[in-house]
Amino acid sequence: MAGGDTLGEGKIAGKEYLAFAKNVAGVKNVTLLVQVPTSFDPANPCIIAAPSSGSRGVYGAIGTTGEWALKHGCAVAYTDKGTGSGGHDLQSDRVTLIDGTLSTAAKAGKNAYFAANLSAPQRAAYLGTHPYRFAMKHAHSGDNPERIWGRATVNAVEFAFYVLNEQYGTTAPGKAKGKGKGLDNKKKMKVFTSDNTLVMAASVSNGGGAVLAAAEDDHRHLIDGIVAVEPQINLKLDPAVSVSRGGIPVSAFGLPLYDYITFANLYQACAALAPSIKLNSPFNGVSATFGGNRCTALTNAGLISGVTVDEQAESALAALRSHGWEVDSDLLHASHYTFSVAPAVSLTYANAYRRAKVTQNLCQFSMATTNGLGAPAAPAADPMPTLWSLNNGVPPSTGINLVAEGALNGPIREPLAQSASTGLQDYNYDGASCLRALLDDEAVEEGIEQVKVKGDLGGRPTLIVHGRADNLVPVNHTSRPYLGLNNLVEGGGSKLSYIEVTNAQHFEAFLPLPGYDSRFIPLHYYAGKAMDLMLNHLRSGTPLPPSQVVRTTPRGGVPGSAPLVTQETNLPDIAPAPLAADLITVSQGAVNVPD
Repeated sequence: MAGGDTLGEGKIAGKEYLAFAKNVAGVKNVTLLVQVPTSFDPANPCIIAAPSSGSRGVYGAIGTTGEWALKHGCAVAYTDKGTGSGGHDLQSDRVTLIDGTLSTAAKAGKNAYFAANLSAPQRAAYLGTHPYRFAMKHAHSGDNPERIWGRATVNAVEFAFYVLNEQYGTTAPGKAKGKGKGLDNKKKMKVFTSDNTLVMAASVSNGGGAVLAAAEDDHRHLIDGIVAVEPQINLKLDPAVSVSRGGIPVSAFGLPLYDYITFANLYQACAALAPSIKLNSPFNGVSATFGGNRCTALTNAGLISGVTVDEQAESALAALRSHGWEVDSDLLHASHYTFSVAPAVSLTYANAYRRAKVTQNLCQFSMATTNGLGAPAAPAADPMPTLWSLNNGVPPSTGINLVAEGALNGPIREPLAQSASTGLQDYNYDGASCLRALLDDEAVEEGIEQVKVKGDLGGRPTLIVHGRADNLVPVNHTSRPYLGLNNLVEGGGSKLSYIEVTNAQHFEAFLPLPGYDSRFIPLHYYAGKAMDLMLNHLRSGTPLPPSQVVRTTPRGGVPGSAPLVTQETNLPDIAPAPLAADLITVSQGAVNVPD
């Protein structure tokens, strides 16, 4: 692959094995999937662990890690990390099974991908006042699946070893083990072990956080190397850690996801109207009226200042920068809010950390199919047949939307809500304010503590790749302070390199959008390069590059018709010996990233 063009149908011959880990430290039905391409070479075996990004199902990393791994002849060990697009249609009482087919919850029983923990009378009572509602696995499992993301990644690797030994191992003397499906039911001699098989863990976003967390759960040292791309990771931050850019300390760093995502949810709708960014923000669908009303609500609450909406919006933008967002990501606040990223993520994690039931309607939110006016209603197109394959696990997705239960004009789709406290259609200020306040809730605090990592990679060679313009997972709260924390924990024994890429942001799927195309480059290109570098390091001992800033060149041109991206013009290599002005340094926990 080596960064080359791999377009085409993408079909790769091989075998696939799907299973549930029924109970991973209390998290039920964690999906594991192993793909073994026909190009797999038993004489040179490799396994690539690929936990899903976001809250997606088990195939969530197939377009990133999976593609690379299969084209390199490696078995791929996927997991949904206990999240996944498991949905429960409470109205019809249907759920998805492990393969995406549908069943009633009663018939599925413990084999349901996910089913809300409700008795028949409880479900009926809830539907009596809340028809057409849905429960989603990440939000409503009654657990905090993020706490086992690392362990689930290790379990996926263990499952891959089992599959490979069953597929390639020689039959041992003795009786058959019982009835098996897809695998030989006789005991096999182990051919592949951690001593003779290269194992890399690599993924993006939540999956990137999972592979870093896996280092702390990999007590058997199955994983040889790690590539984490734009990792969403929560840190047990040591007070000695500091982060600077160009020698100047950043305003805030190392905050947990729930802190910065609920902050974004509160401020972005107003900040999107700031004159300094409004006209250049790509895909800015923030309503001037609703966004202006959010500015009014924030001003009246004493959270921002200003007399005019323009002044208030600039104040909101300044608040986001002070809370750790880089100026490089300013132009993305509008589009991210337009796509309801922050509201959806804030609510999902609030429910997960608090272990709330669907019937609790935490912060007066629910999830439902809605009609053209935004009211809960029977769906025009049933979302259940495609939920397992197309839903990303976090509404709004596949016709399932967030609903503001407490709105004066509600229940109604969350963006249309008129807040009871303000009397304004202000993008549901009441809901955003409530979610933000849960940062001080004891149960939420406990949930956040459960998912924090120590920064200990166990001496494993690791590459972290992150876009400086990332608006969803800001570098100041994740990759930069992780480098400092790891430095404190492992010191001179650390084998971590951090690659920060300019003009790169979180959502590759947005790159075709006008304004995204001309301003941002594909971080996925550098993810593939990082996996190439790690593979060469593990197989041949080729040194990993030092921590550095990779300075890319945007495509430019007219938004919507930007010129084609090229390696020569836009995408410089990760340098084996970068210029001094591009070196990222870390010493005694103090990280300095060049400007």
